[in-house]
Amino acid sequence: MDGVRVEHMAFGSLSITFDATVLRPRPWTVHQARWAADLMRDAPPGPVLELCAGAGQIGLLAVAGSDRHLVQVDADPVACRYAGVNAERSVHTRRGGVEVRRARVDDALRPGERFALIIADPPWVPTVAVGRYPDDPVHAIDGGADGLEVMRRCLTAIGRHLAPGGSAVVQLGTLQQAVTAGEDAQPLRLLALRSYRPRGVLALLRRCR
Repeated sequence: MDGVRVEHMAFGSLSITFDATVLRPRPWTVHQARWAADLMRDAPPGPVLELCAGAGQIGLLAVAGSDRHLVQVDADPVACRYAGVNAERSVHTRRGGVEVRRARVDDALRPGERFALIIADPPWVPTVAVGRYPDDPVHAIDGGADGLEVMRRCLTAIGRHLAPGGSAVVQLGTLQQAVTAGEDAQPLRLLALRSYRPRGVLALLRRCR
């Protein structure tokens, strides 16, 4: 778009369109989409939410084959454009429907909105370390001083908008980040962690009873 070379890549069963100004889809994050899809089978009725959606691949793969409505949120206008393009090409758009919202996590959701499943893939690289990833747009990976600045905003949104009996699957960089996020997650409870290569940790959260 706008003179930047557009790329396409396979992501699970999907073909995802993006360019170098947004975060390149990570093949290993297919695991996050598949875990979310497994949890969806026993989730209460209701839509699915993806925070920090980027080009939208994780949420789209998670809901593929279901009829749940998907809401995708990202603050970057270019990422939202690609999320919209990818949603338009998805069979799921004709089934459950996809809505892309350009907004900060703090401003994206309406009071009273509840989601049966929430996916979050916020930037988690500490600011001092973003230079280690020169191929990635800084705005897409910079997670603040400890890498958890955006994640904390995601946890607040999850705590407010996760439906009773619902689940959240969030991605962080390290086990230590996941443990720290779990300690900050009230009224949520950290139930399980999964790590995968080459980097990344997935955390399953549910509301405390």
